[in-house]
Amino acid sequence: MSPDETTAQPLRSDAERNRGRIIAAARTVFARDGLTASMASVARETGVGIATLFRHFPTKEDLVAAVFADRMEAYAEAVAVALADPDPWRGFTGYIETACAMQAADYGFADVLTTTFPTAKALEQRRNEAYEAMLRLIDRAKATGRLREDFDPSDLVLMHMANAGVVNATGDAAPDAWRRVVAFFIQSFEAPARGSLPASPEHDALYRAMLRAGTTGDTAGKGS
Repeated sequence: MSPDETTAQPLRSDAERNRGRIIAAARTVFARDGLTASMASVARETGVGIATLFRHFPTKEDLVAAVFADRMEAYAEAVAVALADPDPWRGFTGYIETACAMQAADYGFADVLTTTFPTAKALEQRRNEAYEAMLRLIDRAKATGRLREDFDPSDLVLMHMANAGVVNATGDAAPDAWRRVVAFFIQSFEAPARGSLPASPEHDALYRAMLRAGTTGDTAGKGS
């Protein structure tokens, strides 16, 4: 091995260690403070300078994608498990409880499920795959007659937005409050419907809302 190669090897190892430390620190910060936490907060938690952080992750979306790739994978797996349940209604409600529990366990992921990140291609692809599976899950639950006919896929997005708000508002003070809210949602989803509903939001409008959520907060100093 040439001197240049022996020098490059430890440099690459150091860079990889720093990247791992940043992801671990960001996971802690986002789980505690949600996605409004600043990049400066992550740098302090890691013990590196902000310039080092941005060398590894030029944007906050890059960091979010790295931190939550495994969580999104687990979320997609929850949908797959629900689809495999021979009882479609049980699969549907089990998915809701699992996904909302994942939000409650991690404030950052509570935000991720209600935010879209256009430049995080792998993360968004996995989310889209889970969404397509979720559409099949909804169709199966409706076919049993247990899920109200006017249920719209956007209702799950609204549910996750509501649950994220409850999780972030109650925090450690009332950590199980989300369970009651989710139980209300599940009961309201079940047929027969107790009454008619207002029109669901247009899907494009809901997407814009999720996109806007991803642009709130700055990339360095805010939320410190």
